[in-house]
Amino acid sequence: MRSYSIAIHGGAGTLVKGMMTPEKEASYKSALKKALLIGQNILEQKGTALEAVQRSVMALEDSPLFNAGKGSVFTANGSHEMDASIMDGQTLKAGAVSLVTGIKNPIALALDVMERTDHVFLAGAGAMDFAKHLNYQIMEDSYFYDELRHQQWIELKDTANFQLDHSQKKDNKFGTVGAVACDLQGNLAAATSTGGMTNKRFGRVGDSPMIGAGTFANNATCAVSCTGSGEYFIRGVVAYDLSCLIEYKGLSLEAAAMEVVHNRLPKLGGDGGLIAVDALGNIALPFNTEGMYRASRNNMGKVEILIYRN
Repeated sequence: MRSYSIAIHGGAGTLVKGMMTPEKEASYKSALKKALLIGQNILEQKGTALEAVQRSVMALEDSPLFNAGKGSVFTANGSHEMDASIMDGQTLKAGAVSLVTGIKNPIALALDVMERTDHVFLAGAGAMDFAKHLNYQIMEDSYFYDELRHQQWIELKDTANFQLDHSQKKDNKFGTVGAVACDLQGNLAAATSTGGMTNKRFGRVGDSPMIGAGTFANNATCAVSCTGSGEYFIRGVVAYDLSCLIEYKGLSLEAAAMEVVHNRLPKLGGDGGLIAVDALGNIALPFNTEGMYRASRNNMGKVEILIYRN
């Protein structure tokens, strides 16, 4: 009998065991568990992989702990610019948005791009016009305010420096959330959402909203959501590269994921991680940093909620 699999992530980076309080660690694991269970319940009730990844990512966007949605970091001008993308492995349809502001759940807007337009990617003012056309509520800046994020920004304000998330080092922090799933019909889907970099300038966009770089899904191969140093994931077209290693070289999901994260990505100078699932329900969760917030339920029913290396 076919089963289902789901995996989620909340970002990778310099997550050193012992540098986080037990209370903070428990908070992260609780948020990961909540998001995982939302997707898991949808799959158990014969829902689609697409719905499962969207709803799991929305739960992570609603948490201030992760750099997406409510927890998004501050840009150089003190605003919040968010990116998201989603892809259906059965149809190869995809939707993405970038540089959106005031949107509580950017992943929902990305899904609307996929389902309600003939396009794949909307950005900036156009994406906001689309959201308003659909009567999205535009949240006040106060909704996205987080004291920790604000202090991170204050340290960098009025400089040319920027900062990613989840690290003690200002040049080595990655913050993204994502989900991948295989449903009971064997269909795959992937979704990714991010608040970008602290103090980012000039409308910088990372890999998260880019289909093939930060997000990809194809029933014939796998579903992938990435987190890390976005510029390198873009250059390496990492999510699609993993799929190609399965399609053209016949590698297993695990072998392809390990090759991309531990060989190809470091050669470019990039670090981070990804989550991936195939149509057999196999899961891969590789990362080349000290840690990655992650949770999964595999096709044997095993549930894991982890932060550091095992």
